[in-house]
Amino acid sequence: MLAVVCALRHVRFFYALALKIVRLFGSVRACCTAAVCITFIGSMLIANDMALLTFLPLGAMILRAGNMEKYTAKLFILQTIAANLGGMLTPFGNPQNLYLYGYFSIPDGEFLSVMAPPFLLSVFLFGLCCLIFFKPEKMTVPDEKIELPKGKTALLLTLFAVSIVMVFRILPYYIGLAVVILALLFIDRKAFRDVDWSLLLTFVFFFIFAGNMSRMEPVRNLISSLLEKDTLLVSAASCQFISNVPSAILLSRFTGNWQELLVGVNIGGTGTLIASLASLITYRAYVRQNPENGKGLRYVLMYSAFSFSFLALLLLFEHLIFRIG
Repeated sequence: MLAVVCALRHVRFFYALALKIVRLFGSVRACCTAAVCITFIGSMLIANDMALLTFLPLGAMILRAGNMEKYTAKLFILQTIAANLGGMLTPFGNPQNLYLYGYFSIPDGEFLSVMAPPFLLSVFLFGLCCLIFFKPEKMTVPDEKIELPKGKTALLLTLFAVSIVMVFRILPYYIGLAVVILALLFIDRKAFRDVDWSLLLTFVFFFIFAGNMSRMEPVRNLISSLLEKDTLLVSAASCQFISNVPSAILLSRFTGNWQELLVGVNIGGTGTLIASLASLITYRAYVRQNPENGKGLRYVLMYSAFSFSFLALLLLFEHLIFRIG
């Protein structure tokens, strides 16, 4: 997926799409809201990490096309939170959902009824943030026509679709992987050079660390006692240290309260940068675009302010729902 997105960037696909969006909506507020909504909906269909890999370049191109790069940090942050929360409504929207859905054999209707309230509150909060933090400034774009190479673009979009169906296990991964790699070697081998390999290694080593932690007996005993007191709070707090997917896998062994666990590991994807490892995708992308000293720290502080605000509001809301219910 990373390599295919890099190849699409090389043919200026995202830039062409960004120009169309800016010309269609015309203002910073409308364009940024569109980018956040696309990411939010995309996470429901292709999961949060792939939604960010796909739509972060689009968000950046939209602002660059309209000479409004000053909004990049806020747009990236809201796109990230949208990706982490948007997939909560469906069993396949987030990896932790798919795992818990199968592990507890959750009926579809009950899954939807549990996740609908935090989902709807998230939609309201995103709309409010876009209204407050993006001004209705007009965006002008150069009178430029982008001629995409039709055959190459069509092939790359096909490879993108192949990457998606691999995730849903419709196509065996070894077949899809071979197709994508061989095709890119012929049409754009430079795409592999531009892949952020260090990000992928971060994912690998973080999951190894989380897995080892879950096997330590003192840790397991502590988790069992804490979950008995407040499953919602503990599951959300756990995500802040070992991320939401490892938290779902680890905590499911110690509780039968799947309702609070499911909600906790979904809204717990907000907060720290590692609460959902998809957030690291945005951080890396922002730092690469803004390498100046101090930019990364300012981004982390701004992200934390936004993300912990979402986490606090959603936790309070869900705590009231579960206690009243």
